[in-house]
Amino acid sequence: MGEDPSGPLVWARRDVALRTCPKPYITAESQTLVEEFFVRRRLRGMHFAELSARQVEAFVILERAFAAEINHGQHNTR
Repeated sequence: MGEDPSGPLVWARRDVALRTCPKPYITAESQTLVEEFFVRRRLRGMHFAELSARQVEAFVILERAFAAEINHGQHNTR
């Protein structure tokens, strides 16, 4: 999946820009982890002792990204 450095931007979000469609970068496992993260967060079910190390790592990364999105949104409201 090589990116054409001279091609047009296809997707951008803050400090990430892609010249290819981002869908191929999303695996079934990563999509499942994101969905599970939001379900558990919504139901307040983050019992880390019950999770695999992979789930914990993913959830920590997702929590940081989610907090950054919330903080960025609060700074941009006028």
